[in-house]
Amino acid sequence: MLQAVQQAVLSFDGAYALGVVAVDDPDTLIAARKGSPLVIGVGIGEHFIASDVSALLPVTQNFIFLEEGDIAKLSRASIEIYDRNGHRVEREVKVSNLSVTAVELGEHRHYMHKEIFEQPQAVMDTLDGRISQDKVFVSSFGPLAQQIFDEIEQVHIIACGTSYHAGLVAKYWMEDIIDLPCQVEAASEFRYRNPVIQNNTLFVTISQSGETADTLAALHKIKLQREKKNISTLTICNVAESSLTREADISYLTHAGPEVGVASTKAFTTQLVALALLLVSLGKTKGTLTVEREALIVSGLHKLPSLIANALTHEDEIEAIAQLFADKQHALFLGRGTMYPIAMEGALKLKEISYIHAEAYPAGELKHGPLALIDETMPVVAIAPLDDLLEKLKSNLQEVKARGGQMVVFEDEQSDISSERGFRVIKATTNVGRITAPITYNILLQLLSYHVALIKGTDVDQPRNLAKSVTVE
Repeated sequence: MLQAVQQAVLSFDGAYALGVVAVDDPDTLIAARKGSPLVIGVGIGEHFIASDVSALLPVTQNFIFLEEGDIAKLSRASIEIYDRNGHRVEREVKVSNLSVTAVELGEHRHYMHKEIFEQPQAVMDTLDGRISQDKVFVSSFGPLAQQIFDEIEQVHIIACGTSYHAGLVAKYWMEDIIDLPCQVEAASEFRYRNPVIQNNTLFVTISQSGETADTLAALHKIKLQREKKNISTLTICNVAESSLTREADISYLTHAGPEVGVASTKAFTTQLVALALLLVSLGKTKGTLTVEREALIVSGLHKLPSLIANALTHEDEIEAIAQLFADKQHALFLGRGTMYPIAMEGALKLKEISYIHAEAYPAGELKHGPLALIDETMPVVAIAPLDDLLEKLKSNLQEVKARGGQMVVFEDEQSDISSERGFRVIKATTNVGRITAPITYNILLQLLSYHVALIKGTDVDQPRNLAKSVTVE
């Protein structure tokens, strides 16, 4: 059977992760992978295969991660692994530090709810050992990071879905705070076009699983340009042994822990934390970030877990406001500056788990089309931090109010937008800075989408038609 699988995969086109069994050989299992994740769980007198470590934690904490093109022959007593050329190879057995309790619901009704409330700890774990009281350690990105960061002149971020939104937030940060040009692109578009790749570019791929097919294909495309251009690659990922982390020059592991719910929550938050640390590291290396500014950002990051915990205390208010969406089929999300990508993420979450059509717009674009949709059947969710754009946003909100729209506004305690007819205001946070504000406000939108989904009666953790890791096109 091993030889049969080895022969068969030669004619396969595309990605696959296979477990092959035969009626006449029930004690043998053949595993093969290319482009899709597959992990072997090593037991005592038993072995397992799965697409993710968390699925096997109840039975083992010892794992072998197959490399691209590997084929393995498993029996109860042995594991044989062959590379893509058919040569017998050894792959290291890794011991996971995750416990089975990490993938148990505990007191929570859904994994998404559990993972929303795990975010203060996830942020602390992602920061642990990577910052001091007032500094970011550039070495957190690997031993080559200092040299790579010193040579780069622009950043190009490539990601999909929620990770793409994290990249959009980082674009605002990098251009505004450290004066570094930054592009952000959907991996599914980048891989199929002819991009003009600039010299001295740092390509950053972002993925929770590290196995996203389009992002992985984009990384392969970038690496083909290595001989022509001075380019480097960095992956921000939540899975240590993923394809992306193995193939990038340097990597930064978020420590979000297992994320079971399809709608990403703590992975997104920790990606933003990682991007904030990248921002500071690049600014320090390029000399565009002062010691005082670095200390201010680090101080904000130290406060972030408590800011998130405070945002979570507003769950009861958000649960009550979620009733506004009970009979609605459409919603509009508004934000300005870094809050625009957060509005995009909020709209995505509502779409994913409540099946309400939702879209996000920069608030300044209301008069360029979306205002035509506003009426009493279209709730509008706005994010109103206390920043330079607040007065502009207030003007946008009055445009909605004048047309009978129902407003839900998440604001700073000092933003001075009062609850009145047509306005539902949650004074959700205060003392947030340019880095911590988008992360904190996003927590509120996660809670909103969760409670709307409960009202709609949908499958919160496994929404229809969606998968946790998109490992195929």
